[in-house]
Amino acid sequence: MRILVTGGAGFIGSALVRHLLNHSEHQVLNLDKLTYAGNLESLAGVAGHPRYRFLRADIGDQAKVAQALAEFQPDAILHLAAESHVDRSIDGPAAFIQTNIVGTYSLLEASRAYWLDLPEARRQAFRFHHVSTDEVYGDLHAGAAPFSETTPYAPSSPYSASKAASDHLVRAWQRTYGVPVLLSNCSNNYGPYQFPEKLIPLAILNALEGKPLPVYGDGQQVRDWLYVEDHARALVQVLTRGQVGETYNIGGHSQRKNLDVVRSICTLLDELAPRQHAGSYQELISFVADRPGHDRRYAIDAGKIERELGWTPQETFESGLRKTVRWYLDNLDWCRHVQDGSYRRERLGALKEPGA
Repeated sequence: MRILVTGGAGFIGSALVRHLLNHSEHQVLNLDKLTYAGNLESLAGVAGHPRYRFLRADIGDQAKVAQALAEFQPDAILHLAAESHVDRSIDGPAAFIQTNIVGTYSLLEASRAYWLDLPEARRQAFRFHHVSTDEVYGDLHAGAAPFSETTPYAPSSPYSASKAASDHLVRAWQRTYGVPVLLSNCSNNYGPYQFPEKLIPLAILNALEGKPLPVYGDGQQVRDWLYVEDHARALVQVLTRGQVGETYNIGGHSQRKNLDVVRSICTLLDELAPRQHAGSYQELISFVADRPGHDRRYAIDAGKIERELGWTPQETFESGLRKTVRWYLDNLDWCRHVQDGSYRRERLGALKEPGA
């Protein structure tokens, strides 16, 4: 297939692009605005691949998206472009409204016009896969059953509210206009190339620099952790085997308290990169004021995708976290380029936009 991936320079998007190029014969057009979280260095290993193209564009620019669709002629769209950091959504929600809601609307409209003009056979085969989050379901009390695909939406943050809105738009475009959509809602992702503002890479890099390891509140918030390469495999399964109009929850079967996650990182670093003086990295753990509206627990019931599409995660939390810590230790140059902002400056002179 010819697959257009939006947000393919982000954390999950770049993992998906690498997976598609390394483990399939699909052609990929990566359409990304390259905000702060878009990093082309995450795609350096596939940048010259003959089945890969990159276009710098905003999903909210309907004219440019329409041009890209007309030129690339995709058989499917995997929509991952989004603002995704909860803390940033609290400090500045406007960007989340613009990208996640207005941007998704613009992309849907451009995609609908393109889809309607396709020949009948291609129109029947076309798919629009919208990638979302478990955070749309809101707070899950201790002991409550995990989120299923029919759990009512109850978002708590500007980020999760904007993603919930985009989910509703996608479903409406299927119900009203017949656009052949698929949806997936994933749990917390982790793995290589994750931007260092997120918990796991932040803890790894702060520890290596001897900085405090900030833990919100009492650290008892529970998340279900999903290794990003497992997520990429799941997205391909949903796109190629999922039923139009259906939603699939994707989780890692790895519920962990935030404090325990940080402690596990410290234990691995004690083994793989011991501190110069005696003592564990756990001595750096520091509790900070809790985030406003912080949900206590998320948990995913991934039974549907396992039963219907045959997907299960290959990594346990322990195996995935070890791979992740090892990757950051082996790729400190990538981390430094993100931390000092050079990944953004360097791309301005070297950026190529085939097909732009």
